[in-house]
Amino acid sequence: MIELLKTLCLIDGPSGCEDAVRDFVRGYVKEYADEIKEDSIGNLFVLKKGKKRRQAPLMVCAHMDEVGIIVKEITSDGYLKFDFVGGVDRRVAIGKRVLIGKKRIPGVIGLKAVHLTTKEERKKAPKLSELCIDIGCEKKSSAEKLVSPGDFGVFDSPFKALGENRIKARAIDDRAGCAVMLKLIGEELSYDTWFVFTVQEEVGCRGAVSAAYTVNPEFALVLESTTAADIPSSEGALRVCSLGNGAVIGCMDGGTIYDKKLFALLRKIAEEKGMKWQMKSRVAGGTDAKSIHVSRNGVRTTSLSVPTRYIHSPSCVADVRDIETVLVLAREFINCEEEVLNA
Repeated sequence: MIELLKTLCLIDGPSGCEDAVRDFVRGYVKEYADEIKEDSIGNLFVLKKGKKRRQAPLMVCAHMDEVGIIVKEITSDGYLKFDFVGGVDRRVAIGKRVLIGKKRIPGVIGLKAVHLTTKEERKKAPKLSELCIDIGCEKKSSAEKLVSPGDFGVFDSPFKALGENRIKARAIDDRAGCAVMLKLIGEELSYDTWFVFTVQEEVGCRGAVSAAYTVNPEFALVLESTTAADIPSSEGALRVCSLGNGAVIGCMDGGTIYDKKLFALLRKIAEEKGMKWQMKSRVAGGTDAKSIHVSRNGVRTTSLSVPTRYIHSPSCVADVRDIETVLVLAREFINCEEEVLNA
């Protein structure tokens, strides 16, 4: 699982540029899948047949894209002006390395040194207009040979083990969900299941709109990563969820009120398996479920998420045990008898 997640996290795939991730997924599943197809927006659909066929189709999904950057302009002295793709806190970007375009041109997000800032400037995050990317060029013509306006980029961040059970990487959101789905596709399942690797979640859950319309499922399970703020500066509900406390079962977030019966079912499965589970202590964030649960005449939707610190940053941190818990609970949910899901 961890080697698979490492491979996925190191593939560049900002929203709208998920091609390399999709190519890897397609190559991985081809020996296990019964059907593979792609739609015009870039979602990848994988049908894994089980021992039985469901009367009410089930879709499991995770998004392939990650947050990143897009080049907007090249200045006369060779710097790049840019914008973020997806929700990135400007405070975590300063001084970070990035890789731009298909050539993976290295650069550094720059800001004037602290010695040159005023007391007032030091009290707040810099405006995006104050940031630039330095790719080492002295003039515009030199930079234009390497990059172009419209090029996308990602943070340049290695995959590292932290302590005994933690990992650090970019794009754990949501390559963790993709890794879980790949593991499940390689297993023998009780029922036919559509696994969908969606695009453009970080910019508004766009791929999920067409994915849900295409599959037209009665049930959907969204596999995600979610915000954990279990750090010294947060207390109580502000911690949201915690690493090492198991999978986060979706109840309500900023985009979805999840199916109450499916929530209870996942909770029951976890307790019967003796596995840790938790809920988010704040109604915040959102997932592809936002688009899926209102598709067509409505889809009964639930979610399992990996608690992730410093999400949408170059250095996300997650616990291997939580990822493994998501895998087990997702497997049990997929293999539930139809009567159980319909209860």
